[in-house]
Amino acid sequence: MISFFSAFAIFLLLHSIPALPAIRAGIIGRLGRPAYFIGYSAASVAALVWLFSAALSLDYIPLWDLHPWQAVVTFALAPLGGFLVIAGLLSRNPLSVSVRSSEEVAAVARITRHPVLWGFAIWAVGHIVANGDLRSVLLFGGFAMFALGAIPMTEKRARRRLGDRWSALSRNTGIVPFAAMFAGHRLSVDRAMILAFAVTVALVCWLILGGGHAMLFGADPIAIFG
Repeated sequence: MISFFSAFAIFLLLHSIPALPAIRAGIIGRLGRPAYFIGYSAASVAALVWLFSAALSLDYIPLWDLHPWQAVVTFALAPLGGFLVIAGLLSRNPLSVSVRSSEEVAAVARITRHPVLWGFAIWAVGHIVANGDLRSVLLFGGFAMFALGAIPMTEKRARRRLGDRWSALSRNTGIVPFAAMFAGHRLSVDRAMILAFAVTVALVCWLILGGGHAMLFGADPIAIFG
């Protein structure tokens, strides 16, 4: 358990760096942007591998019985969350988390102006439902709480950074997924969303049908269906 919480603490610390502009700018100033992104990506992957390894080493303590409908929930939520994360990272979005710097808002923000954070939370919640054990609740519940807790901080930081431009940039968006659409704003599609959809489909096919999930995590998601 010590290893698990230590890994989670390192994971949270690493993913807090982008939320601290002064620290992030200082690191980029010393290393340069390419070196920062390569180093940050490598450290994030290493922390994630450590975290999953520590979680899998914990004792399996079931909390509820598993049924096929729970897997269906995961098959619906996990790809949706993955799509939002990938589309959010690939899209221009000064309102939230993105790897692209721009003063324009891309199409995915019509779904939610925080696609990466919501996507991570949706993906995590989907995995809680279909696992039903304590370590999964700790792992994926921690992911979901971290992502959802970052939304108000990201929102506040964007409002402060953008100033008077925030109202114009956020006009056709909403915090809650699909809320802007219900308010009458039409969904649009761009190349980043099309690419994210293609990548999501490829990943899901590999993970579910190609045995990728079983290879990486030792569990076959479709085994529950017999």
